[in-house]
Amino acid sequence: MGNNIGLDQNGVDKVVDWLNGYLSDLHVLYVKLHNVHWNVEGTDFFALHARFEEYYDAVHEELDAVAEKIVILGSRPLARIADYIDRTSLAESESKAIGPAEAVRLIADDFSKMIVNLRNGIAVAQDAGDETTADLLIGSLGRYEKDLWMLKAFLA
Repeated sequence: MGNNIGLDQNGVDKVVDWLNGYLSDLHVLYVKLHNVHWNVEGTDFFALHARFEEYYDAVHEELDAVAEKIVILGSRPLARIADYIDRTSLAESESKAIGPAEAVRLIADDFSKMIVNLRNGIAVAQDAGDETTADLLIGSLGRYEKDLWMLKAFLA
């Protein structure tokens, strides 16, 4: 396809490769958030059930934005589950009953990984001169940082 937005193709290829890995992480996180939403049990059920739904709704929006950005850059987003599993840096989780603290810890750990990954992606985008992708990722980074702070406060 090639990009038509005035960026060096070599840099764009690196950004797209990183974005496809991130898209894979988002898909695994989306499924994991559903898993804890469905399976959390205990005294904090109502609050966590609702919070995890908020998180997976936000990830759903982010999935679309990242996939569209890949198309804007002149490429195609990954779209097979097998590709997501091959590329993700996150681990899947088993469907089973999970207590509030364990569920929050599981998601907090993944949000920490997303923060590290996003910082790397921002650097890749900025190195390519792709400030709009960097801006998209910076917005996500701010959300994950705030959500991680709240999850850690829950665990304190």
